[in-house]
Amino acid sequence: MDRLIYTAMTGAKHILEQQATTSHNLANATTTGFRAQIDSFRAVPVISEGLPTRAFVVDATVGTDFSSGSLQNTGRELDVAIQGKGWLTVQAEDGTEKMTRHGSLKISENGVLQTHNGLIVMGDTGPITIPPEVTIAIAKDGTVSSVPMGTKPNAVQVIGRLKLVNPPEANLVRDADGLFKTKDGVPPVADANVAVAGGMLEGSNVNVVESMVTMINLARQFEMQMKLLTNAESNATKASQILALS
Repeated sequence: MDRLIYTAMTGAKHILEQQATTSHNLANATTTGFRAQIDSFRAVPVISEGLPTRAFVVDATVGTDFSSGSLQNTGRELDVAIQGKGWLTVQAEDGTEKMTRHGSLKISENGVLQTHNGLIVMGDTGPITIPPEVTIAIAKDGTVSSVPMGTKPNAVQVIGRLKLVNPPEANLVRDADGLFKTKDGVPPVADANVAVAGGMLEGSNVNVVESMVTMINLARQFEMQMKLLTNAESNATKASQILALS
């Protein structure tokens, strides 16, 4: 009887966790560059002094859906979207290099190129500093160029190049701040094959309809686990009654 209780109890617990993950994905359905989180579960035997007759459910993998989102035209000169595979490199608050697909950039008061939430955008040789009173253009290969305001368009000056990387997806993990980093902690090197589209942003890759269907299925699975616990309680009560009669 307790084997059924172990399985149903831990199954219900992790269904609630998966429901929370699905809700988190839905909440970020409109977040630029967001990558949906994926959970999978497996049964693990309970190791004790006796025989392994009991099992419980554990969250086997917390993965990420790395498929690309749709590109949205903004026309803003500091908006960039990664085309296909690849990442923008930023300097996190702890000083380490991390990766993001959110290409809504801005210029700080000191002229440093930053993300929308104030993280420094890394170039091939370090942070990129934008001179004052210039118009910015970002090429397909990530090259950042400037044209002084009021001059001819041919007076172009190359400021730097965005550090675009494309490490193996198996070596990527989502950090607590929502940015991605390498599992081995080694900053990835720049990849010349990564391309960006200027004046565009990449939308979230969350499928809203699929996520809603998943939430409904998870709710039904949770109800099934609760019914199993109810059946276990009923069986235990009847077994106690039979033993009392005997």
